[in-house]
Amino acid sequence: MDSKQAGESVGTVAIVGRPNVGKSALFNRLVGRNIAIVHDQPGITRDRLAATSTRGRRPFAVWDTGGIGGAGETELTAQVRGAADSAMRESDVILFVVDAQAGLNPIDQELAKLLRKSKRPVVLVVNKIDHEKHEDLDADFTRLGFENSIPISAAHGRGISDLLETVDRLLPQSEIKDQTSNIKNVLSLAIVGRPNAGKSSLINSILRDARTIVSEFPGTTRDAVDILYERSGEKFLLIDTAGMRARSKHSTSVEVFSVMRAERTIRRADLCVLVIDLTSGVTSQDKKIAGLIQEAEKPCLIVLNKWDLVKPTRGGKKAMELAVTDVRERLFFLEYAPVLVASALTGENVDELFRLIETVRRAAQVRIGTGVLNRMLRAAFEENPPPMIGTRRLKLFYAAQARDETNEALSAIKFVLFVNQPKLLSDTYARYLERRVRAASPFPGLPLLFSCRARSESEGRASAHSR
Repeated sequence: MDSKQAGESVGTVAIVGRPNVGKSALFNRLVGRNIAIVHDQPGITRDRLAATSTRGRRPFAVWDTGGIGGAGETELTAQVRGAADSAMRESDVILFVVDAQAGLNPIDQELAKLLRKSKRPVVLVVNKIDHEKHEDLDADFTRLGFENSIPISAAHGRGISDLLETVDRLLPQSEIKDQTSNIKNVLSLAIVGRPNAGKSSLINSILRDARTIVSEFPGTTRDAVDILYERSGEKFLLIDTAGMRARSKHSTSVEVFSVMRAERTIRRADLCVLVIDLTSGVTSQDKKIAGLIQEAEKPCLIVLNKWDLVKPTRGGKKAMELAVTDVRERLFFLEYAPVLVASALTGENVDELFRLIETVRRAAQVRIGTGVLNRMLRAAFEENPPPMIGTRRLKLFYAAQARDETNEALSAIKFVLFVNQPKLLSDTYARYLERRVRAASPFPGLPLLFSCRARSESEGRASAHSR
């Protein structure tokens, strides 16, 4: 498989430091938007977040890492340390963040020793110099021995311009291309699902690299993690989201923020990959997440994960068919979504995901001829007339498939119906029309939407003849 992570030509800056020193606040400040969750609870950032900063003279990629040295969740400490080590190995510049108000910490000193061995330019970022009275607090950190030291306040923006100038000076002098525009041209995939369904494991299987942190502890991924990925010449943006559970089960405010982020991720993605745990089947929370995808009118694929745990020794094909049938019945409102049975752990059928994505992408280019569409819908109206609503019945004068003017990589298929009165189209009858259209052109993975425009009968006939 010819695949690699995209974005290698952009200079990279890694933000490292012990927990709760303000790394995520600095990350948000550098990229100019709130991507990382900022909270005073230690250990919030476990994964390596990546985004592009365009605030300096040259754009660069910024990586925010998990806090090193004890985040209150010891089972993740080694993984968080490993993610930070990877960022340090692969970055061009390291921003070592310390907390001026908390003072020099033994963990800061240990991390300083590690960073001096990294053979990368290191900028000591003395954070939380929020007021003039704090300016003397950075003196204690001079003993760490770093040539480049910048006092800042990530929360208030103090010193950020000086920091950007220093970063620009230390980045490689070769031409750095701004890939912000390229990100707009890739297909963004939101990997969504309830906690512990295997979303991060699926991304790791795709990347063949433990890029995201995988843990049996529900809620490990709290931010939406964007990962640029290239496969056989095609570029994708993989978005690993926080596991979504019922709001009543949120143990902390952080989980509430995470679910809000995941919901926004669904809206900004081109295509949603809903991951469902086969060992527990479709739950009420899976249905709620599927409902969010439906409400957002997003293209969708469904991955039934953990096939390795339920795969029978015999009759595997029949068992797969039964699993697909079950999810189809329970998520009937996403009947357009292709279903893939896979194992993120073993990699079984994971490559099939991209074959399905290509199928959806090809379907998005299909247009039903206007004549064909009108004959199809008129036949549907004749065979099953719309119900009477009050004293009136919906009349169809003309129909056309709308052109996509959003420039999105993927979007719902839209049809415009010119009718006597738009409000006479009921949801039930719209679903009936959808089934008739899909019988001729399935449009796998894509929602079909009908919008009505009012026309008089004479206008409708004139419009039809003019075409």
